[in-house]
Amino acid sequence: MSSSSRGPGAGARRRRTRCRRCRACVRTECGDCHFCRDMKKFGGPGRMKQSCLLRQCTAPVLPHTAVCLLCGEAGKEDTVEGEEEKFGLSLMECTICNEIVHPGCLKMGKAEGVINAEIPNCWECPRCTQEGRTSKVKGGRERHLKKKPKPPLASAEGPAVPSPSPQREKLERFKRMCQLLERVPDTSSSSSDSDSDSDSSGTSLSEDEAPGEARNGRRPARGSSGEKENRGGRRAVRPGSGGPLLSWPLGPAPPPRPPQLERHVVRPPPRSPEPDTLPLAAGSDHPLPRAAWLRVFQHLGPRELCVCMRVCRTWSRWCYDKRLWPRMDLSRRKSLTPPMLSGVVRRQPRALDLSWTGVSKKQLMWLLNRLQGLQELVLSGCSWLSVSALGSAPLPALRLLDLRWIEDVKDSQLRELLLPPPDTKPGQTESRGRLQGVAELRLAGLELTDASLRLLLRHAPQLSALDLSHCAHVGDPSVHLLTAPTSPLRETLVHLNLAGCHRLTDHCLPLFRRCPRLRRLDLRSCRQLSPEACARLAAAGPPGPFRCPEEKLLLKDS
Repeated sequence: MSSSSRGPGAGARRRRTRCRRCRACVRTECGDCHFCRDMKKFGGPGRMKQSCLLRQCTAPVLPHTAVCLLCGEAGKEDTVEGEEEKFGLSLMECTICNEIVHPGCLKMGKAEGVINAEIPNCWECPRCTQEGRTSKVKGGRERHLKKKPKPPLASAEGPAVPSPSPQREKLERFKRMCQLLERVPDTSSSSSDSDSDSDSSGTSLSEDEAPGEARNGRRPARGSSGEKENRGGRRAVRPGSGGPLLSWPLGPAPPPRPPQLERHVVRPPPRSPEPDTLPLAAGSDHPLPRAAWLRVFQHLGPRELCVCMRVCRTWSRWCYDKRLWPRMDLSRRKSLTPPMLSGVVRRQPRALDLSWTGVSKKQLMWLLNRLQGLQELVLSGCSWLSVSALGSAPLPALRLLDLRWIEDVKDSQLRELLLPPPDTKPGQTESRGRLQGVAELRLAGLELTDASLRLLLRHAPQLSALDLSHCAHVGDPSVHLLTAPTSPLRETLVHLNLAGCHRLTDHCLPLFRRCPRLRRLDLRSCRQLSPEACARLAAAGPPGPFRCPEEKLLLKDS
């Protein structure tokens, strides 16, 4: 019977978590290993995402979400007091089939399981033991499900010692490697002394050993300490006498790993400057300089520029000039490939349209961190999972942000976008938001409430154009917030789009007279607004009357 046919959890090993109790878990980072040097807190790039070498947990436990494969419940060993009952209600993970079950849920009769004493909640289940499957983890001890066996009595010959498990040997080798890394500068000076000591000790041991001991591969330990530990941390006693012996593992120990040297980032050499003239096949240069060619290329579209890039290598380098690519449109694409993203970064556009694309959060963050001169960003129709990359990307030159019709946007997500970053530099008192310099913001179709509007007024005070069309929660109180005496948008707002906001009534129309710089007001498709009230507002207006080219659309000539 294969492990794949036992249930949905068979064969899927759960990732274990820290025990948070061992000596390695409670200590702090050393700051010297290559994992610590990679952390951002120690000045590294933060790419490895690994914990400190000295903080590797020695007894990882099952996660809190682990449940029994048979009954679907978590571990309940805390509800009973007896040791046998606790064992029957605790979760155990098999090292062969990776099934997590309660021992009490198994109906195997008198079958026995082999428990691994090195790792918590780890065993060989009775089913795998009965079928004769080989264990992935050696060095376990047998334990019956129904009756707890008595511990073996210490005989005169000495206690029976199980062989160390591979995990324990791997941990010991790992600790020795860490100690070796710490003593790297001292190994060269003391290598000759250690070699001479080891040779002398080896000859003395070979002369003193007995023939029977030489055939068994055992050697008596020096000194009168009475005991000495081997590589696996176990102790052995010579039968028939009280003299200690050194018990070596059955398999040959692997050679110690060489110390890892410090890694350095190797960057490619800088690119050569672009040529100022176009070389011809005859060996001479074209009379037109590079500046004249760029003025010609500015009259071409993206398709024509891509054709020119295939003519020669010089034109290909000239056509990457960012003055030829002020705007790049990648909208309506299902996926963005890495060559496309690299091409965008190489051209450095001022406006980028990614509306209705399948861009991911990782791709967007990679782009924004390399487009520091980006002024216009269109992300309409994307998911909030990808748009959330704006919360961790610096955009100092951004002036227009389009977030229309983004899915699953709540007040909490908008709060993350509008609030200033929490990781400000020490001593920095100014709390600048991420949208502090944005002049045009489009939020059509979002579930925007008055709480989000208050944050918008506080952290985006330089807005001159605001699009709140088809926002279901925008009503008369929202207009009062925008035109209040304490609102910074009262003096800066020029274009306001409130089309499709069905909660607006005729009572909010006089409030727009508080905005002296208002030039465009779109109130189309507002059901509760009467055309007569809009006509009266157009006639009176803020300083100067409006004209109405369409019903409920108010425009003023500058």
